[in-house]
Amino acid sequence: MIARYRFVVCCVAMILLTQITALSAADTKPPRPNIVFILADDFGIPGVGCYGGAHKTPNLDALAKGGTRFENCFSAPLCGPTRAMLMTGRYAFRTGMLTNGTGPAVSPDREVCIARVLKQAGYATAVAGKWRQLQYFQTKADAERWGFDEFLTWGARGGNDEAEADDAAPKKKKQNKQAKKEAKEKGERYWEPDYNLNGKALEDVEGKYGPDLLHNFVVDFIERHRERPFFVYYPTPLIHGPILRTPDTDSKGKKQSLYEDNIAYLDKLIGKLVSELDRLKLRDNTLIVFTGDNGSVPHENINGRKVDGHKSDLLEGGSRVPLIVNWPGVTPAGGVRKDLIDFSDLFPTFAEVAGAKLPNGVKIDGHSFAAAIKGEKGQPRDWVYVQLGEKRYVRDVGWKLNNDGEFFDMRDAPFEQAAVTKPTAEATAAREKLQVVLDGLISESKDATAPTKKKKKK
Repeated sequence: MIARYRFVVCCVAMILLTQITALSAADTKPPRPNIVFILADDFGIPGVGCYGGAHKTPNLDALAKGGTRFENCFSAPLCGPTRAMLMTGRYAFRTGMLTNGTGPAVSPDREVCIARVLKQAGYATAVAGKWRQLQYFQTKADAERWGFDEFLTWGARGGNDEAEADDAAPKKKKQNKQAKKEAKEKGERYWEPDYNLNGKALEDVEGKYGPDLLHNFVVDFIERHRERPFFVYYPTPLIHGPILRTPDTDSKGKKQSLYEDNIAYLDKLIGKLVSELDRLKLRDNTLIVFTGDNGSVPHENINGRKVDGHKSDLLEGGSRVPLIVNWPGVTPAGGVRKDLIDFSDLFPTFAEVAGAKLPNGVKIDGHSFAAAIKGEKGQPRDWVYVQLGEKRYVRDVGWKLNNDGEFFDMRDAPFEQAAVTKPTAEATAAREKLQVVLDGLISESKDATAPTKKKKKK
């Protein structure tokens, strides 16, 4: 009898121990990460010190040192098409965002934004900064249709109709000199900015610097939502023109140093944000992703060599951008990856790390690189695709083919693309492979833009 009693007690004890162990394992399972996605404006690889740029960026360099730097990341060469690709995970010919002037075509009625996907997965969502080329929003209800719970963006007085100085058509650049001068000092994005906070014009901006206000909004949002996973899309206006003084600019500084000041201030704000995440004890479970929306930057040199091209063209300098990811304990410290990545890849990557489902019935062009963020091999894409207007190209690690039939050897990229005039067997094979890819995308492009035929009435 005693032996049977001891046996029963042992069995109960083992069951309880198993349950406790299972519960403990569940408790120690890493929670879904917070995601802070920082998008700098007009900021290519020459702007970052750890990429060999001439500018000092100690905070970005520290993120790269504690995380992973990707060397082959490609955006579109202009702001609008880049942002549409980031938010939807889809190429320009699918969304209709071929140039900066076609933004209203990208609406939440036609496209699914990554913010909506993450919100449906339980994330608190916010956007702070530039939201203008896609269909504009001014009210909280508008933002919620895109998937954002809160926002601080510029343009309380208007939206897409306010053309950007650097991106406008030449005829729009012919403005009154006095009006242009006034706009430089008191504009939408920098000093005394025209900001929209959750549907209302932001007050008390006199003497204030816009990027500081955006930083304060981001920190406040994070602090209020630290008990649940959050997604912050942080498209800072820095360092897009007009290039003005910052709060740290020396009053005696020369005009040509203002670019340096703007880059330094961008880097400073990133450092301040990382410090705030540390203060709130959120750093270890926050994935920070930093990149730029196109390749423009002053002093376009890497390790003393000039980068080929700049914003608005389809050369390396137009689309090759920095990409730094940092997730403590997950991303290998000091990692450097050569995986090919284009901006459609951010959408499925964020969805995967958040445990969110991709939208049903939507063609997502992106390939998740969540495995690479974790230091795993994964399945890197074989090629990237870049388009602006009707110009487009596909590129793999060593070769590039555009829709004019021009084929280039990219071994010396980002400094030079060499036209292939005497193809080797290797070059011929590479061209044939890229031609198949490009032909397929062009065919899909025609299908995407073809008018829907109406059914005849019987």
